[in-house]
Amino acid sequence: MGEIRLRQTGSIVADRKGSVTGHAITNLQERTTLFVSPNDEVYAGMIVGENPRAEDMDVNICKEKKLTNVRAAASDDTVRLTPPKKLSLEQALEYIAEDECVEITPKIVRLRKTVLDSGERARNLKKIKQEKT
Repeated sequence: MGEIRLRQTGSIVADRKGSVTGHAITNLQERTTLFVSPNDEVYAGMIVGENPRAEDMDVNICKEKKLTNVRAAASDDTVRLTPPKKLSLEQALEYIAEDECVEITPKIVRLRKTVLDSGERARNLKKIKQEKT
């Protein structure tokens, strides 16, 4: 009973379609909690993690490491990836915000934004802020 608590964190949203790379996860795992692991397929507008700040963040989770002929002695160190947080259906339904939805397939439960295009999401957010003032 009482007021429904809203989530205080934002979402990490994929900005393009592709396969998740370990290189991209390495850069994000220190600042966020991720819901995907390397080689998972993602699409633009899919929620791939949780941002500790209140706003959403669009990221390139498919970024690959640039391969060059020049190698330093310690440049290819082994990187430890933290295991992703896998959400059950109940956890996913609890987690989503009002502009997000849960996508269920026989093999996986995914989170996504209701509006997949990041430009259109930004315009909608700006319009909502203008209406409040």
